[in-house]
Amino acid sequence: MDGENTVIGTGLSPEFDDDFEQPWNPEFDPTLPADRYLDRELSWLAFNQRVLELAEDPLVPALERANFLAIFATNLDEFFMVRVAGLKRRILTGLAVPTNVGRGPADVLADISDKAHELQVRHAAAYHGLVAPALDAAGISIVTWDSLDAADHDHLRTAFQQRIFPVLTPLAVDPAHPFPYISGLSLNLAVRVRDPRSGKEQFARLKVPQMLPRFVRIDQRENPARLRYILLEDLIANHLGDLFPGMDVIEHHVFRVTRNEDVEIDEDETENLLQALERELLRRRFGPPIRLEVSEDMDEITLGLLVRELDITEQEVYRLPSPLDLGGMFELYKIDRPDLRYPNHVPTTPVQLMPREPNAKPDVFASIARGPILVHHPYESFATSVQAFLEQAARDPHVLAIKQTLYRTSGDSPIVEALIDAAERGKQVLALVEIKARFDEQANIEWARKLEKAGVHVVYGLVGLKTHCKLALVIREEGGTLRNYSHIGTGNYNPKTSRIYEDLGLFTCDDQVGKDLTRLFNELSGYAIEKKFKRLLVAPLHLRKGLLKAIENERANAEAGRASGIRIKVNSIVDEAIIDALYRASRAGVPIDLWVRGICGLKAGQEDYSANIRVRSILGRYLEHSRIFSFLNDGDPQVYIGSADMMHRNLDRRVEALVRLTDPAHIAELDDLFDRAMDDRTSSWWLDSQGDWVRHSLDEDGKPLDDLQNRLMQVISHRSRAGSRR
Repeated sequence: MDGENTVIGTGLSPEFDDDFEQPWNPEFDPTLPADRYLDRELSWLAFNQRVLELAEDPLVPALERANFLAIFATNLDEFFMVRVAGLKRRILTGLAVPTNVGRGPADVLADISDKAHELQVRHAAAYHGLVAPALDAAGISIVTWDSLDAADHDHLRTAFQQRIFPVLTPLAVDPAHPFPYISGLSLNLAVRVRDPRSGKEQFARLKVPQMLPRFVRIDQRENPARLRYILLEDLIANHLGDLFPGMDVIEHHVFRVTRNEDVEIDEDETENLLQALERELLRRRFGPPIRLEVSEDMDEITLGLLVRELDITEQEVYRLPSPLDLGGMFELYKIDRPDLRYPNHVPTTPVQLMPREPNAKPDVFASIARGPILVHHPYESFATSVQAFLEQAARDPHVLAIKQTLYRTSGDSPIVEALIDAAERGKQVLALVEIKARFDEQANIEWARKLEKAGVHVVYGLVGLKTHCKLALVIREEGGTLRNYSHIGTGNYNPKTSRIYEDLGLFTCDDQVGKDLTRLFNELSGYAIEKKFKRLLVAPLHLRKGLLKAIENERANAEAGRASGIRIKVNSIVDEAIIDALYRASRAGVPIDLWVRGICGLKAGQEDYSANIRVRSILGRYLEHSRIFSFLNDGDPQVYIGSADMMHRNLDRRVEALVRLTDPAHIAELDDLFDRAMDDRTSSWWLDSQGDWVRHSLDEDGKPLDDLQNRLMQVISHRSRAGSRR
């Protein structure tokens, strides 16, 4: 969840991909057992279970727990819309290519259904038994209609008539009214009514308006400090007589449909990618149903009608306690109760970007000219680093050109505004916009057109490849010569998500990095044949080869008795060739630390081939999003940061870029980061030899282990304060 969604901005969303075309091939290394991988779909569900465990944790503030419930729900929605939909598509089209563990899609779908049912029941139990009571104890109550008194009923009836009733549209189902289209992820009431004159029963569907607040505030007369809410669907359900006057309401139940909302574009057959994508977005909402969630008390007649009309299987029906769609808990999270949230953290300005003289204005270019700068978001400010870099470039009369990739950005992006400002000031501006960033396509189309109108050169990358790298290049004239100022990051140029996504970025005026970026941008915007770069590893041609070579080098060092070690931090790792290379290195005695937020297809702790591999996962208030690749290299560390995960799409079907760090201080900083993350005294999940993620959050005395993100806030804030006093 740059799983970034939609679900972006929820804090823990994964990135889903289209790695369905990759055939299962267990023969990368015949010396390794065929069952050496973990199922990627079940691994993703295990990731979402870790999110759920945060919602269940009594040490997490109550509103944050509500937020994690919402994140779990929206993550699971996206999983069904993309991954489950993809598996179903493979079955329906006859492309039953085995999954990454060699199983058929139908078998995997059965496993997914079992685990997803289990997790959704556990999710509902966490709401009813843990989170709702914790909120109630803190003065925030979610009540039912039946629990309210007559005065509350009168108040809510008035509110219903004035603000809700006019918006509702009941849709009858009879010979003159066919079964209505049920839009994906909408909340609905299935209503059965009887005509008292004829005794005839009929069905109607009532959509719960998405533009109205999900939680309706109830005035509290006796204790104004207590907040009380009733769910919108509960309020509507208790006023069905107003919507069906003269009819007897027999049954009413809540239901929700998830549809296939993946996007497929054949770029080879499409001249105008924007227009084709817009057409596909219109079709997306009519995708086939893949999940039906119903309230657990739904009668069999109503359920049978829904299953029949939606053409859905019993396996795809999820009976759950009300309320459905706990993604609505995002609304409650906005309540102004800072005491029920994580303590506020204000990002600091990186020490190297602080003015050296009192009262002097910050000068990003002067700071970068003094030496490369590694920034760590959200502990360090995006606004005073990346955003300031581009805004200063737009205003600076010595800047001649700006080139940048845009994968996802916020709706009111100052980054886009800086590019527009630069173009309007006559600078050459190139924006490589990835309009196919999943679930952000429409926003990216709008920004692309706005940029074009301002005179920015907008390109959409290479046919068949998503451009996922995070790059910005500024060309500045200094003393009659041109100088390159570069930024290579692990995260999107998005000021909003930068507050909740953990990411790294390198600023440098190194001439070689500038030349590499210049050539890469030329290849992305024009016609060129990719060659090797000096400081970058670039996919799809060289990144996989470069990483495999580095892993093999560590294996050779270990076998020769030289110092070796591998440390990798990624969102997901499923690529078989990379995993097999790590297995071979482990066999040779290379100590390997893997820090994985989401999906992990690697089996840890297998005596024969992964005894030297430790796998940890850290989830918390921030979404761990940076990618780091560190190789000890016999005492001459080779360390890279960048945009790529270890997945087929990143290595083979995307433009990705890693940059090699050369400053010893930066290398030491990332080594310290790994030391903290892998420390047994740090709260984390450990992947055990059975493939289960086991949470380690308390010490032997029952006291909380160290929270890595809290610790980094303290360390970096202290560093910033010390820098400001110099």
